[in-house]
Amino acid sequence: MTDTRRRVKVYTLNEDRQWDDRGTGHVSSGYVERLKGTSLLVRAESDGSLLLESKINPNTAYQKQQDTLIVWSEAENYDLALSFQEKAGCDEIWEKICQVQGKDPSVDITQDVVDESEEERFDDMSSPGLELPPCELNRLEDLAELVASSLPSPLRREKLALAVENEGYIRKLLELFRVCEDLENREGLHHLYEIMKGIFLLNRTALFEVMFSDECIMDVIGCLEFDPALPQPRRHREFLTKTARFKEVIPISDPELRQKIHQTYRVQYIQDMVLPTPSVFEENMLSTLHSFIFFNKVEIVGMLQDDEKFLTDLFAQLTDEATDDDKRHELVNFLKEFCAFSQTLQPQNRDAFFKTLSNMGILPALEVILGMDDVQVRGAATDIFSYLVEYNPSMVREFVMQESQQNDDDILLINLIIEHMICDTDPELGGAVQLMGLLRTLVDPENMLATANKTEKTEFLSFFYKHCMHVLSAPLLANTTEEKPSKDDFQTSQLLALILELLTFCVEHHTYHIKNYIINKDILRRVLVLTASRHAFLALCALRFMRRIIGLKDEFYNRYIMRNFLFEPVIKAFLNNGSRYNLMNSAIIEMFEYVRVEDVKSLTAHIIENYWKALEDVDYVQTFKGLKLRYEQQRERQDNPKLDSMRSILRNHRFRRDARTLEDEEEMWFNADEDDLEDGEAVVPPSDKMKSEEDLMEPISKFMERKKCTCKETCDVWWEIGVGKNPFLFFCKLGVSFLLQGGLVGLVDYPDDDDDEEEEEEEDGESKEDPLPPSKKSKLSS
Repeated sequence: MTDTRRRVKVYTLNEDRQWDDRGTGHVSSGYVERLKGTSLLVRAESDGSLLLESKINPNTAYQKQQDTLIVWSEAENYDLALSFQEKAGCDEIWEKICQVQGKDPSVDITQDVVDESEEERFDDMSSPGLELPPCELNRLEDLAELVASSLPSPLRREKLALAVENEGYIRKLLELFRVCEDLENREGLHHLYEIMKGIFLLNRTALFEVMFSDECIMDVIGCLEFDPALPQPRRHREFLTKTARFKEVIPISDPELRQKIHQTYRVQYIQDMVLPTPSVFEENMLSTLHSFIFFNKVEIVGMLQDDEKFLTDLFAQLTDEATDDDKRHELVNFLKEFCAFSQTLQPQNRDAFFKTLSNMGILPALEVILGMDDVQVRGAATDIFSYLVEYNPSMVREFVMQESQQNDDDILLINLIIEHMICDTDPELGGAVQLMGLLRTLVDPENMLATANKTEKTEFLSFFYKHCMHVLSAPLLANTTEEKPSKDDFQTSQLLALILELLTFCVEHHTYHIKNYIINKDILRRVLVLTASRHAFLALCALRFMRRIIGLKDEFYNRYIMRNFLFEPVIKAFLNNGSRYNLMNSAIIEMFEYVRVEDVKSLTAHIIENYWKALEDVDYVQTFKGLKLRYEQQRERQDNPKLDSMRSILRNHRFRRDARTLEDEEEMWFNADEDDLEDGEAVVPPSDKMKSEEDLMEPISKFMERKKCTCKETCDVWWEIGVGKNPFLFFCKLGVSFLLQGGLVGLVDYPDDDDDEEEEEEEDGESKEDPLPPSKKSKLSS
């Protein structure tokens, strides 16, 4: 059998002062050559890998806590802890540590945590121990001053802790407290408050174990009720004994577990409610208290999780129809608190916890509970469901797909969640917001398992759109049957805004499924009815939905928008908004600006052809005039196919050449003698000197229209439009060869124009003056 004495969990303290579980394994001690000393070794029980290798440094302060914990600091802000399964194993390793450091194993801390000052060292030599005054009523003031003076010094704080522990001082103080309370000695009670608060700040586990024992803890809380800063004492004990009640919804047979639950609740109450908020300097002094609570919680969850009879009875009573409502309410609240408790666990422990709950049938139980009429029970069940979704959404998705094969759509778990979202009675829809977040997590493809064939994404989205989407969109479809929302109250508008937010998320992430649903069910037209709502936030949600669709630049969506004239309600909302400069105005203008900037041709033509008259007077932005210009450019290209063909040539990458090569060739062309150029050689100057395509389109149009212009006239045109000294810059951009003997020849040869152009060139060539520079005229003549 495995030696359970050496079985430990390894913890490290993170930046948030929370313990992170690094794994479970078995600890041993031995000499490690690499570290040159005796070290603690922990090997994982799962695969034998090394979880911890830590040299026992003679100067490191090790602390033993709660009989099964050893805590120490390896470096600044790096704390480690070993949590033993059995006390015997902890004692064995503690003796080894004390042996290496030369300490007595009976101590709970092996070193002073902080170096002392010279004055403290002198005090230490002169007074090896701290003497406490007698525990008497007339000496409480002296003791309170001693405690207050000792806290700033680590050495004096350690001496004080040892003195309080060794003399059994806490029990004596609590006897004095009872006497002072009986005598109504307010001054003595105030001193006891300061003393007890100081003992908490000593941060020592051995003292906590005495203070938090069953016979002492209520008196400790009583001492902390008499804060001198308050006119009247607090009534914490009255709350804990009369108001707060421990209910065993399922009987707990283990007395140790029951005692641990009581203790943890009371200590947590002391930390949260009784102790004053610690200052920055006192925060670290309570680290042992945080650790005490944390490890108690880990132990409680582990003990409950291992008790199969307890969990079996819990789920059996939850789903039993004979269980009365009050009992079921208590069971659900317990399960909710149990799940909340598990959130303090580290990932490995939390995984084991939720796997246990899943195996016990928590999801079918939640389905039964969510179908009940009790609002409080449903609310608690929703919180439990949220823990499950956050932990493992794939587990929830798998369950709802399996149950769809056996149950009707109305009673599916996910449809119950949607119905609770729709039927939330809270005016602020707090529960609906929470449920919408859970649905969003479930339909998010990003957290779906990425397998080779992506089956989870495909199967779940197909299931969701077939069985659930109609339930989600039902309130939207019911409220948009006319030109205005049939119900426009605040709560309904909030609900529709939540539904739209989820649909917008689907547009962004689901593509195929949501596209089919929107087009087949005419969802966008229904959504745009909401632009007429008197609630601006709802109208903006509708615009955002359409904007996401347009942003996809999907022609299926575009044709759907144009076929149903879905810009009409947007234009109407824009005009109804008038000259007000608000979010509605900006959102609509941004939508049209996107169409213009992205040059969505089909939508541009649709908007101008159908709505230009309504928009032509809007001149405080240039968006609509820019759309009109885009539209006219499109028409011009459609009416002039030759112009369009030249544009295609401009965009043809075949004529792109390396910029360095082009620069070199241009320089050679200007520097070369006329004899260097052979007849028929084409010169291709650099493209980086070119004007932009848009700047050149207008002269191209002029050139295409003047077909009877001679070569010299054409050169006049190039020279006048500012191409520069080199007229070939333009021709190279078009990929046109300028043949030295033949003159200007286009890439595209139109047969019906050949004869006319040749005759015109012969007639006009002699009468026109060549506009090129004289130095280059001879190079263009044969």
